[in-house]
Amino acid sequence: MAETPGGDRVRIDVRGTVQGVGFRPFVHRLATELGVGGDVRNAGGHVVIRAAGGRVADFVAGLTAAAPPQARVTGIDVTALTDRVALGPGFRVAASVEGRGGEVPPDLATCPACVRELFDPADRRYRYPFLTCTACGPRATILGRLPYDRPRTAMHTFPLCAACAAEYQNPADRRFHAEPIACPTCGPRLSWTPDVHGEGALAAACAVLAGGGIVAVKGLGGYQLVCDAADESAVRRLRRVKDRPAKPLAVLARSLGDVRNLSEVDDRAAAVLASAAAPIVLLPRRPGAPLAEGIAPGLAEIGVFLPTTPLHHLLLAELRRPLVVTSGNRAGGPMVVDDAEAQAILGPVTDGVLGHDRPIWSRSDDSVVRTRHGRTTTIRRARGYAPAPLPLPFAAPEPLLALGAQLKHTCALACDGMAHLGPHTGDLEDARTLAAFERTAADLARWLDAEPAWCAHDLHPGYLSTQHARRWPAGRRIGVQHHHAHVAATAAEHGVSTPFVGVALDGLGLGDDGTLWGGEVLLADYREFRRFARFATAPLPGGAAAVRHPARMALGYLYGAESFGASVPEHLAGTLLSRVDGQELAVVRTMIARELNCPRASSAGRLFDAVSALLGLCDDNSYEGEAAVRLETAAMRYDARKALEWELHERDGLWVYDPVPTLRDALQSAANAPAGEVAARFHRTIAEVVVTLAVKAADAAGTDVVCLGGGVFQNALLTANVVDGLTTAGLRPLVAERVPMNDGGISYGQAAIACARMNGR
Repeated sequence: MAETPGGDRVRIDVRGTVQGVGFRPFVHRLATELGVGGDVRNAGGHVVIRAAGGRVADFVAGLTAAAPPQARVTGIDVTALTDRVALGPGFRVAASVEGRGGEVPPDLATCPACVRELFDPADRRYRYPFLTCTACGPRATILGRLPYDRPRTAMHTFPLCAACAAEYQNPADRRFHAEPIACPTCGPRLSWTPDVHGEGALAAACAVLAGGGIVAVKGLGGYQLVCDAADESAVRRLRRVKDRPAKPLAVLARSLGDVRNLSEVDDRAAAVLASAAAPIVLLPRRPGAPLAEGIAPGLAEIGVFLPTTPLHHLLLAELRRPLVVTSGNRAGGPMVVDDAEAQAILGPVTDGVLGHDRPIWSRSDDSVVRTRHGRTTTIRRARGYAPAPLPLPFAAPEPLLALGAQLKHTCALACDGMAHLGPHTGDLEDARTLAAFERTAADLARWLDAEPAWCAHDLHPGYLSTQHARRWPAGRRIGVQHHHAHVAATAAEHGVSTPFVGVALDGLGLGDDGTLWGGEVLLADYREFRRFARFATAPLPGGAAAVRHPARMALGYLYGAESFGASVPEHLAGTLLSRVDGQELAVVRTMIARELNCPRASSAGRLFDAVSALLGLCDDNSYEGEAAVRLETAAMRYDARKALEWELHERDGLWVYDPVPTLRDALQSAANAPAGEVAARFHRTIAEVVVTLAVKAADAAGTDVVCLGGGVFQNALLTANVVDGLTTAGLRPLVAERVPMNDGGISYGQAAIACARMNGR
């Protein structure tokens, strides 16, 4: 921050998240309190203040010390104003001007003051589903471009009535320059049918939900499917509608007290639930919680969150019961945001559509986090967090778009020293999700007024994101290895500035040798890496089929694991083999023997799948990662004090973990112990392996920093064991918290690596 120059007339340029968070009204109040004259305006994505008076120094200091809770000031430049610059009497909010750059504010959950008004019969916005103020409401999802002013938002078609205009212009009102301001007279309204609006629409939707039906509700960043969370038949029907047989469903609760009735909530979780981001938080399910078993079948955790909009508050107040609230989409497509599309796609499979006439300009699903072992980790980064930027270790000389990977897709736009992360898109598996990704990339470029001159992409040629890279000239594309991006994302988030050890435990990613990787220890910096250790390989019978069917992956390890000695005796896996169709078993064995459509992978994720199947926990994934989740759930019930057998070998200059002794011991132990106990010992085993390899790598690299990355580290039990082991070994383990450890963090890692290479560092 620059020091205040001599004199009492200055220009102050404020950077950071300073638009859409009540910053200009705050500046106006601060100036008035201190007797400072001048003006404040949005300029592009920044705020520019011209100030004059005897207490300018106090004024500048107060800009950071007393800023609004959701503001984030990253820089202040103060320069002297010449006498030729005329400032009027008093202090005012001046008209915005165009400019480049800035930070786009995320959407904010309804604040306590607005909730009080919502349920106050004496308030003119009583029960109005779209009330908002400078502290809450839609931001990124209604923004066209910066600067953040009403004419540049989806609210531009709703002219302010006299009462709202008076509040908007009143410096003493908390809606002073609140851009989405509205009321029943001048703002959006609910709709149920062409003839049913407002309170009638809300009542109709509540009646359907109370009767066990399903309603498509237009939320902040897209349509959501809603039903009674305690109604087993409604939940089963919702699963059929979404073609989602077992993947957990999120539950919306009215208050923190209601959340406590459903789950175990510590202080950290309570703070995250009640934050302005209001994410879905994964919490241990309370025994006897009044929820349908189908919410999260077979799992110990449930995803719970608090109301994010006035409409959600109203629904819960009327129904007085927890609700399932999940993304409004079908068959893996992106969340529906268009009203006509909602009627066409969601209308026929629900009992009604509760919409409204405020457009959604940018799609954003709900964020998901976990609070365990003293830390909060992000699993899905979207509403409430995205597109807030994160710092990069090296500034981008020119704007660069990091295209992400394939699953749990995100993209990121690197400008100057920041990476602006778009919200979760979904899995890039078809034209619908590809179009959603392209829309998000266009949103980022428009918001920041920055056309990407470069792109960073994954090495896998089959990813739709990699194919998208062909839009740039060959000399403007930077290929980034998948697992290098994983560990670089963790390093960048924590501001690591030296070489580090990267441990990437993942499903699948293409290595720089053209083979599939997934259990890797790397010696790395932001520009380069060297593979130091890996998990032994096993074939994936049928390729993607083995990912969908963990039982196949188990067969891959039984009949084709990389050899360092004796294989797993077939008789130990008799229980698994008895569940596999005889004809399929014969085909798979032939495929492995002849190496037909059986790509080999050093994947930690696939090893977890295989163990889950061998222990009888999950033969077929109905959603990505199900087998591993069930393995962790089983393990959480036991305190493993002894690992299974494991071995390390050296091959081709690398340390290699051989899982065959581990699998053999697991199957032998399972004959006399519960599957959960063996699962717990398996988790301990992998933690010991990782710690041992990381210690060797750290010694070779002369560093104590170990950055963990990859979707397997979403396993809280494994991560806690690894972190504890590394700490005991005298190393400094780092875990991503603000960026997902899964492929949702790949784009951030790609941006960090690409910017380092562009800078020649």
